[in-house]
Amino acid sequence: MEFNAKNTAVVVTDPQNDFLSETGVTWGLVGDSVTENKTVENLETLITEAKAKGYPVFVSPHYYYPHDHKWEFGGTLEKIMHDIGMFDRKDPLDLGGFSGSGADFLPRLQPLLTDGDTVVTNPHKVYGPQTNDLALQLRKRGIDRVILAGMSANLCVEAHMRQLTEDGFEVHIVTDATAAARHPELGDGFAAALINFNYIAAGVGNTAETVASL
Repeated sequence: MEFNAKNTAVVVTDPQNDFLSETGVTWGLVGDSVTENKTVENLETLITEAKAKGYPVFVSPHYYYPHDHKWEFGGTLEKIMHDIGMFDRKDPLDLGGFSGSGADFLPRLQPLLTDGDTVVTNPHKVYGPQTNDLALQLRKRGIDRVILAGMSANLCVEAHMRQLTEDGFEVHIVTDATAAARHPELGDGFAAALINFNYIAAGVGNTAETVASL
């Protein structure tokens, strides 16, 4: 893929404490992968360099409100997320208790993501962007190429890659600006995602390679 600030955006999924902080509710599952990939450092580098070179940055966050906990069914990880209170917020219209919570952006990334220029979409609800306004926001800015990073590799990142591809976007994956859970029974989510990234994405590269191409 060739990148151009006029039609290419960086999209980051779930740069939130519950995934990226050592105090987050999933750290026991994702911490080793985040640490080994230097995911936080690479996200910081990717976003910083993109903004410096005029690329728009979008965040597709994950929030759950009390009414979401009344769902009657869900997949394996979806159920776990609800059970552990992952990404929980008090109310769609109330930010009480939000600051510093698991749903909040990682403090290290907050200055980059709360600068007034970053587009923060409404939340996706399971894994993919079908339930939020990401595609609309991208299209309204004339964007048809996406550099995709964030958490977690085999869930929200992969689901975003698949749906954006189906929606006609070219998608480039930044392999070390993501990470995933390792579970003794379910397996290594990052290893699983890498296979599908290579099969489906229009481009795949690490942070250094991606930044050099901006």
